[in-house]
Amino acid sequence: MARETIYVVQAFRAGKGKRLTADPAIQCKSPEGARKRAESLAVTKVGVVAFSTSGDAELGEYDDEPTILFKAGRLPDYFETT
Repeated sequence: MARETIYVVQAFRAGKGKRLTADPAIQCKSPEGARKRAESLAVTKVGVVAFSTSGDAELGEYDDEPTILFKAGRLPDYFETT
C-alpha cells in the first residue's frame, strides 16, 4: 500500500494533580479541517494539538515526528518539543 497522510486532533483534559488525560483522537480529512477543529476545542480543553503524520497504514509504520498544525494550552512534553 502507498504512503498516506493522516490529520489528527488530540485534546487533553485535566487529570489528577498535574497529569493530563487524553480524549479520544479525532481524525480529520484535511489540514484545514484539523486546524479548525483544534481551534474550536481549544476554548473548552486544557490543551489541544492538531498534527499530521505520513506512513503506510497496512504496515503500521508512520513518521517518528508528526508535523504540528496547531497547538494551544498545556500539552504533554512530547508535543511541547516538536
